[in-house]
Parts: sequence; structure tokens; C-alpha cells
Amino acid sequence: MLGIAPLILKAQLQKKPIWELKTSKQEVKIGDELELIFTSKIQKDWYMYSSDFSESVGPVVARFDFEKHPSYQLIGKIKPVGNHKYFDEVFEGEVSTFKDKAEFRQKVKILKANPIIKVALEFQECSQITGMCVLFDDELQFKNIKVIDNSNNHKTETTSPLPIDTTQSISIENKPDTNLKAAVISSDSTIIKAKSVSGSDQESLLAFLLFAFFGGLVAVVTPCVFPMLPMTVTFFTKRSETRSLALKRAFGFGLSIVGIYASLGLVFGVFGLGEDFGNALSTHWIPNVLFFVVFIVFAASFLGMFEITLPHQFVNQVDSKSSMGSFLGVFFMAFTLVLVSFSCTGPIVGSLLIEAVGGKFLKPALGMAAFGAGLAAPFTFFAIFPSWLQNLPKSGGWLNSVKVVLGFLELALAFKFLSIPDQTYHWGLLDREVYLAIWIVIFFLLGLYLLGKLRFAHDDEVKSISVPRLFMAIATFTFVLYLFPGLFGAPLKALSGYLPPQETLDFDLSKSRAQHQNNTEDLGLVKYKDILPRMPHSLNGFYDYKQALAYAKKVNKPIFIDFTGHGCVNCREMEQNVWSDPTVLKRLQEDYVMLALYVDDKTELPASEWYTSLRDNKEKKTIGKQNADLQITKYNANAQPYYVLIDANEKVLVEPKAYDLEVQNFVNFLDAGKSAFKTTKP
Repeated sequence: MLGIAPLILKAQLQKKPIWELKTSKQEVKIGDELELIFTSKIQKDWYMYSSDFSESVGPVVARFDFEKHPSYQLIGKIKPVGNHKYFDEVFEGEVSTFKDKAEFRQKVKILKANPIIKVALEFQECSQITGMCVLFDDELQFKNIKVIDNSNNHKTETTSPLPIDTTQSISIENKPDTNLKAAVISSDSTIIKAKSVSGSDQESLLAFLLFAFFGGLVAVVTPCVFPMLPMTVTFFTKRSETRSLALKRAFGFGLSIVGIYASLGLVFGVFGLGEDFGNALSTHWIPNVLFFVVFIVFAASFLGMFEITLPHQFVNQVDSKSSMGSFLGVFFMAFTLVLVSFSCTGPIVGSLLIEAVGGKFLKPALGMAAFGAGLAAPFTFFAIFPSWLQNLPKSGGWLNSVKVVLGFLELALAFKFLSIPDQTYHWGLLDREVYLAIWIVIFFLLGLYLLGKLRFAHDDEVKSISVPRLFMAIATFTFVLYLFPGLFGAPLKALSGYLPPQETLDFDLSKSRAQHQNNTEDLGLVKYKDILPRMPHSLNGFYDYKQALAYAKKVNKPIFIDFTGHGCVNCREMEQNVWSDPTVLKRLQEDYVMLALYVDDKTELPASEWYTSLRDNKEKKTIGKQNADLQITKYNANAQPYYVLIDANEKVLVEPKAYDLEVQNFVNFLDAGKSAFKTTKP
């Protein structure tokens, strides 16, 4: 991790969150409806998964199971309030989370006096700092509902058992678990980058705004805009009586451009293309296929197949008003520039607006404002320093080259949109090797274009290439060579958020080699192998604790326990970035019996395998419940990922380890366990 200090976590049992229960009305009559309100504070640097996304995505969806009772009736489904939806690139699907505070509401109809409303809930919280995820469950009961019985014209006020005034919330606090032990950070005090939902949102928005600003700068050097730069600046300097007036008009011109584009983005948000709408579209095939087609059209426009233009009559009418006096004329000059340059800026603006879909209400407006600022900045700058105009290159064929390069980039990005529904709906059109092949061809052709070996209709003949153009060609061909090994299984980690999953490869050379190496050891009939996912990197192992113990005793090896979860993002990161390292993978293959224990699996076991935990006196019926109970009772921890090294007699060999992306730390952990096993084995 390039000098990032390791984060060392000792065994810890995360304290169960406290839920507060309220009702929307102080008192109700039989037959009335009211809302049950669940709220829970989320500790700093943690987040909770909500209830309103598909369980198939991966993370544990919050579940509220209401015990049926004749005293009330559920109306509709439970609804989260104040949650945030976004597309998670690790799980490749839409998820929904809370930060700081979680709130859920359920509408019910009261049918009898003394209503008995009991709720069993299950939810998952994850740390933004350590990367751990914890699965919690709880049992709650509403005891504060005042019911007025008006039957037979006799008014009687009743309450549910143990009456409590509804103006005060009930704090349902569970018995505290052992105190959370402090995380120890290495003494060099190097700052560890927190992986947070809110932090990532802020970084994502900032990156989007910088990208939009850069898009505005790029638009300046297109054939529709660049020739207008000296003409417009000259107008300010020669048609203004004083330099101060010229500067005021120049700034007014720039601010007008920013305002025009910001207004476009604001309209985009007002008509429903904000956060909720965007998240609803993020995985559906119709909008993504539409965006794919739009990007293809934009790419064709940039490559010179046709021009996207506005009606000339409308443009001429706006241009006629630019001669008006005062700053109103300056505004219409800016408006004219926006309209005239549309054939070049339209594809860029359209791409930014599509990227803004799924953002908050103001994201389109801020993005367009940033684009306008990038477009307006050179006009304002050269108005301040008009003598610098002489240093600008003359208009020529290089301007069209800029458009063509943008066209290639638009074409490559188009397939990202098609890839999303292809994965979601299992069409099988863009498996990883097909996607990579398309990108390799696109960027190879771009490299040929930069070298002058490929020409389009509007291009001038390239008799010689400049040094910057050569450097761009070198960078492009280097990128092509980087992509090529991905066809045969190279992980291409730098592009993991833009490529289909590696599992879609028809031929993965690295996986085939790993399978050949791992399959030399016969584990026999592995329990739950057909139910649970295959271990990463084709590792062989077990999914049942007792079965792993028996096998470890037979082969005289220590056991590597991986407490993991289907919905654990950081478990996947550890597998992709640490386990994949050859030094780690070799040790896992050769030195340990692998045991993966999923704590969030919902598979219900046969009744003969159920048991009641001595810890909480609750019956454990599923694979996940039993594994979670094992982690808590034996190792005093309930967060994932969590790695424990034991021998066949269940003795812990070294201090367990949690989320840590430092490969060498993990190697040291495995080596220490192996050494401890050698000194303790019979």
C-alpha cells in the first residue's frame, strides 16, 4: 500500500445498536391507521444497509419480520427514510445505506385494544475505517400505543401492556456485549484513508466537477469554439471605451456562459432526473441501452459522420440580439456562443448530463456550471491579457483531430452502459473477453489515427506528427498492451470498476492453472459446496467447521478460518487484492486447510441440526446464524472479514486478523501461524 501504515485490529465484539420506537400519533381509535417509527443512531464512521434494494446484489438487506397478531394489520411495506442509494461497483448493483442515523416507518391499522406488536429484525452495519461488517439481529416490541375503544358508545381508554407516554420514545437497549477494544494503529502515525460512504460521495462529486471543468476546457479547442476565441476577445477590447469596461464585459460574458449551462443542468434536475430517478435507472436495461445508443450517436458525430446542430433560424434570432447595448447584449453574445458551438459541445454536454443521472438534485446544475466555467475561463483570461492571443496556434486540421479523439473515447465509454444491463439480465453479449476485445480495437485504431495512419473525411493529410501527438500515441498503444493480457485472465485492477466481472471470461488462464494446482488434493464430499460460492482463486476448502477439523486432523495441517459474508465488500477486496498475491496464495494453497464460514447465509438447515445458543438462548436454524454464533462465542468477535488460524484441537495459533490490505502483513500472519503450529502439534 505504498507506505500506508497497517491497521491492526484485535478481537472485538461490536456492541449491538440501540433502537428507539415511536408512533406517529399519541392516541388512536380502533380502525385507525398510524405509523410505527424505528430509529437507530449509527456510530461515527459506520453505515447501515437499508431495506429497499435487491437481496441478489450482495449486502444484507435490513429485514423487519412482524409477528402476526389479531390486534393489528400491516399496511404496505416498511419504508426507509433518509437513506442514500447508489451504484456499488464492487457488487455491481444498486445498494441503499444510512449514515449517522437510520429510520424506518411501517404503517399499521389498529384492530383491537391492547395491540401486541412484536418485530424481529436483522440488519448489517459496516465500518468505513476498518472495513469490517457486522450482522446484527434484535427483537423489539411496541408498548406505548394508546387505544380509545368507542364500541357500543362507551369510551374506554386502553393501552398496550406496560403503558408509556407516546410523547417519549422508548429506548430498547439490549444487554451490552463486551466492550469494543480499541483499534491499534502502528506508531508511525501514517494517516489511513477512510473508505466511507459520505467520503466517497464527496470525492465522487469533486471528481465529477473536475471532469466537467476539464470537459469545458476541451470544448474550447474544438472547431466550433476555438476560432471564436480571438474574435470575441477582440470585441471586448476594441468595442469598450475603457479597459475596466472591457474587463467587466469579459467577466459578464464568462458568468453568462456559466449561468446558461447551470440553468440547463437545473432544468435537468427539476424534471425528475435527480437522485431517485437516477437510481431507478441505474440497472434497468431500457435507459442503459438508450444511453449506449446516445453515446454511439455522439461518437459518430465527433468522427465526422454528421453534425448535431440547432435550427439556424433560432440561432440567428439570438445572434441578432447580441448587438444590444449594456450587459444584455453581452449575455446574448454568450448565448450565441453556446448555440453556435452546440455541434461540438453537444456530445460532451450530453455525456455529462448522462453521468449526472443518479446524482443528487443539484448535481446536474453543478456539473453544467463547472463545464461552463471551463468553457468560459479562456475567454475571460485572454480578455484580461489580450496580448497573449498572439501566442495561440492558428486554426487548422488539429482542431478536427481533437474531435476525432473525443469520438473514440465516446465510443469506448458507450459499451460501459451496455455492460450494466448485460450483467444484470444475463444476456451474455459483453462477457469480459468481448468487452476487452472491443476496447483493444478502439484504442488500437485511435493509436493509428494519432500516428496519421488512419484518416477521416474532414482530416488533413498528416505529413509529419508533432512530439505531443507522438506521446499520445505511445500512451494509447501502452494502454492497448495493458488490456491485452486481460483476455487471458489478468485482473487489470486499475480498471476493475469499468470491466465486466472476471468470472465471465470463457478462458481464464490464471484460474485454469490454479485449478490444476489445487485439484491435486482430494477433499472428499464437501458439505454445502453446491450451496455456497466457490472459494476465490480456485482454492479448495470447506464450508463446515466440524468437517474442516476432521480433515485437518487427518492431514496434520492448521486451519485458516475465513469469517466472511455474501454482502461483505471488504471481504471481496481482501480476496482480490491480498489473497491474489502469489506469496499469499501459495501459503493458502499449501500450508492450510481452508474454511469459509458465511455469517449471513440464509440457508435453513434440517431440524435435526438446529440448536439453541447458550449465549442468547435463541435457536440457530440457518448456516449463517450458526457461523455467526460460532464467531462470537469462540472468538469474541462479530465483524467481517475476520481471519483465525487454529489447529485441529481448536487452539488459536496467533492473534486473529481483520481487514488489512498490506500484503506483507498478511504473509507474516500466515507464516506466524505455520510456525506456531509446528511448535504446538503433537
